[in-house]
Amino acid sequence: MDPTNFYRSCLMTICGATATGKSGLAIALATKLNAVILSADSRQVYREFNIGTAKPSVAEQILVPHYLIDICAPTETLTVADYQAQAQTLITQFQQQGQIPLLVGGTGLYIRAVVQGLKIPRVAPQIELRSQLESLGQTQLYSILQQVDAVAAQKIHPNDAVRTLRALEVFYVTGRPISQQQGENPPDYPILQIGLDCRGESLRDRITQRTEQMIANGLVAEVEYLCDKYGTDLPLLNTLGYHEIKKYLTGEITLDAATELTVLHTRQFAKRQRTWFRAYPQIEWFDADAPDLFERVYQRVQAFLNLYEYE
Repeated sequence: MDPTNFYRSCLMTICGATATGKSGLAIALATKLNAVILSADSRQVYREFNIGTAKPSVAEQILVPHYLIDICAPTETLTVADYQAQAQTLITQFQQQGQIPLLVGGTGLYIRAVVQGLKIPRVAPQIELRSQLESLGQTQLYSILQQVDAVAAQKIHPNDAVRTLRALEVFYVTGRPISQQQGENPPDYPILQIGLDCRGESLRDRITQRTEQMIANGLVAEVEYLCDKYGTDLPLLNTLGYHEIKKYLTGEITLDAATELTVLHTRQFAKRQRTWFRAYPQIEWFDADAPDLFERVYQRVQAFLNLYEYE
């Protein structure tokens, strides 16, 4: 690689659990580097789901260009393969324009799909097929998977209904085992992966404050509007934050209880996110509570860029 063209062919990621301050750090870095932000959040891709997904505000999106936000209707399904294709196209576009793309978010599979170049079977969800398969029950489905794709079955827990169903779906649609269609094709440009870490009482307080702020910003009205427009059975309304507020709106629980449940479920989700990201040694971790966080991260970014004589 020609060092003088490095700025045309690099990528940086900022990942970590929810409420660790990824967006704030990304905006500060993007402003300093004249970079753009590509969201790696599996719910921010959907239009109208704003407050509950902690989507960047209009002011923030004006300050720094954000992409891969509001690219899909709530009634549609954006697959990981769809996301990967759009992200890769944008990354190439901005690299050619001389801008550094920052891939930012907490959806680990989105980030992994890009930085590791996952080969993903392009099979859209088959509603009717899934319904037929689900009626058989997980035990039988897993037994079928062992017969048609033993390699995939070895990597999937017998109780993992989601992955079992997906593997069978791909097999029946394409006629080939999903294990034969997977793999990796990593990009050839350098990637700096930054992770923000925050645990214990600090993360609990961050999650509590953010949840309360969402309520203050109008989350209840947002959920009510979405329920009225799309119906309470919309899958996205069963996700974190929306499901709890929906229970409040139907009179099942109080608003205080809905808030407490959202905090609890968010903490549980953050723990799973942290476990996921910690499995990848390529990520360089920084303390989200460090008073000089930006200075430390920016110093690391500069060192990364200077390796290729970036100016």
